[in-house]
Amino acid sequence: MPSRLDFPRRSPVWLLIASAALQLCAACGSSNSAPPQQSASQVSSEAISCTPSNVAPGSKSQCSATVHGTGTLNSAVTWAVSAGTINSSGAFTAPSSPEKVTVTATSIQDSTITGTASLTVAYMVPSSRHVVLVMEENQGYSTIVGDTANWPNLNALIARGALATNYYADSHPSIGNYFMLTTGQILTTDDSSTQVWNVDNVVRRMLAANVSFRVYAEGITQGYLGGNTGLYVIRHNPFAMLSDVADSQQVANSVICPFSQFAVDLADNSLPQFSYIVPNVDDDAHSGTPLTADSWLQANVVTRLSASSAFQSGGDGILIVDFDEAATTDTSHGGGHVVALFWGPNVKAGYQQSSSIVYQHESMLATVMAALSLSNPPGLADNAPTMGEFFVQK
Repeated sequence: MPSRLDFPRRSPVWLLIASAALQLCAACGSSNSAPPQQSASQVSSEAISCTPSNVAPGSKSQCSATVHGTGTLNSAVTWAVSAGTINSSGAFTAPSSPEKVTVTATSIQDSTITGTASLTVAYMVPSSRHVVLVMEENQGYSTIVGDTANWPNLNALIARGALATNYYADSHPSIGNYFMLTTGQILTTDDSSTQVWNVDNVVRRMLAANVSFRVYAEGITQGYLGGNTGLYVIRHNPFAMLSDVADSQQVANSVICPFSQFAVDLADNSLPQFSYIVPNVDDDAHSGTPLTADSWLQANVVTRLSASSAFQSGGDGILIVDFDEAATTDTSHGGGHVVALFWGPNVKAGYQQSSSIVYQHESMLATVMAALSLSNPPGLADNAPTMGEFFVQK
């Protein structure tokens, strides 16, 4: 008699047991198979930014890095700078003198991947709605600074304001310097020229940005665009020879004013954002004595501005006294060593230039435009150093 478990090979029960065993083995095999492959993380690039990108010497900027790539990335970086210092969090401290600085971030995950950013370290020029520029004539630096007999008031202003000791005119004779102050180019060295110039200039920028400005000139009538008259010479007023003014009598009538209007606008508290003052040739030291020019400047400009709230504590006024050229025998840097000084609530009191930077009229143009919040100065002013070192850094 056969055993109870001795089933025929082809019995249904046997087939069920075999099928179950095969399924169990298949399941075991699948549990031992390799998991799906994931792509490895890989850094491809870094984007670096620093805010602000323009800082004063000794000031700070915060830099950050964004790591790009595939997979799960390590976003950590190491920082380095060409000047100044930067910590592990990207906090940058500027060096003590102006220069261009390169900031570099290197990926910790892949040291072959770096990113860079540029920072400009420069003294900041404060914005102002009351910039007043007075042009004086034909006096060298050494004949003014310290000469309290002939320039008593100007030397007193130097003591209260900030003096550029390394400032030079661009050309001889006068006219090229006036065009440099307004266009960033010399344009001509012909003092008798009355040519109207259609070139990029500060007037064009002020008109486009709705920055108010006026020229206050001794010896002219409202909107005067003619040549020399009396003690007024047109070469000392480059605005009258720029097409943006000269080709529009409407513009000329609104911006070319007799000097008497300056006192009226001050009294009415309606001084424009930029005032350009042209004394006559007796009062600017061209033909008259230095003492005459010194007394005129004090009585008609400095004393009047001192009574204005814009030039008192908390105000934003900036007075600039600049000389067009030195004596023709001094050709240093083109037009000789001259005085340029600043005075106002945001000017460093009693400061004399500590940097070795050579400033010229193109720097003054760039500085005035910076104070008026106008970017991209024309001509040579675009790359000229601004004169921010003479202002309080806030």
